Amino acid sequence: MPHRIGSTAQQSTKESSTVISSRENRWLKKFRSALAGEHGDDGTVGVEGVRLVAAALGSGQPVEAVLVSESGARHLPRVLGPSASAIPVLRTTDKLFAGVADTQTPQGIAALVRPRQAAFENLAAGSPALVVVLVGVQDPGNVGTIIRAAEAFGASAAATCQADGIGTADPFGPKALRASAGSALRLPIIRGGAAAELLAPLRRVHVKICAAVAGAAAGAEDSTPILLQTGSPILCPWDVDWKAPAAILIGNEGAGLPAELVRGADARVYIPQAAGTAPVGIESLNAAMAASVLLYEAMRQRNAARQKKP
Repeated sequence: MPHRIGSTAQQSTKESSTVISSRENRWLKKFRSALAGEHGDDGTVGVEGVRLVAAALGSGQPVEAVLVSESGARHLPRVLGPSASAIPVLRTTDKLFAGVADTQTPQGIAALVRPRQAAFENLAAGSPALVVVLVGVQDPGNVGTIIRAAEAFGASAAATCQADGIGTADPFGPKALRASAGSALRLPIIRGGAAAELLAPLRRVHVKICAAVAGAAAGAEDSTPILLQTGSPILCPWDVDWKAPAAILIGNEGAGLPAELVRGADARVYIPQAAGTAPVGIESLNAAMAASVLLYEAMRQRNAARQKKP
């Protein structure tokens, strides 16, 4: 039966509560797998901690169940609102919860959520698309940070793909989810196979492809736009027209973007650095830092354009 877990002057929250006392319980097994990064057959992923559970419940995506430990139950009034009253709440001991948790010091609360299935076809509607495409970005922390920056700076979506046999870390894996601070549950994320297959639908909806490259790799030594024999310009971030539909390609942390993707891009974008940085070891920016700079410049241009409109 529904059980009242707490109330404030503004609201009261009800839950359908089940107590779990066996390590072999099917729910605990499902949470254990999900929090370890294994997706359910329906795409369900596990999130852990007050911040991510609150993000899951506020994302508008289906939440299958919430699991709390004895000590974690105190967080329920904070994360469960009236709209979440129908979500099953499963209770267990601190010891059993620790056995399914992915973190070393669990907060005692987790949830099973099914993220949205995004598609490029939906990007053609509404405001001009801005997509960040992660090509072989292997570090989950970088993946999560890029997705967090994409949401913060107004991107339409993020996409992940592989190139040269190097795949991108799962954006819904435990470390990437924590690094995204919940953005992965709100921002549409498109997961594809090979990069070429993923970029084809972007071109069909007239999205400009911009490849992020290191200045040295681009052959650029200053901020002057350069036109190569291929006709693909090398530009600084502020020389790109980000007000039009655009996709930013971010490559592998060590290898960067594959040469064929760079050659096929509509533009190559590099981020100039202060003079004298190379001698002290700063040859290029971290993938997440570079993506954040480019996404911020895109937001700046788009905001400025909106402010000029009568």
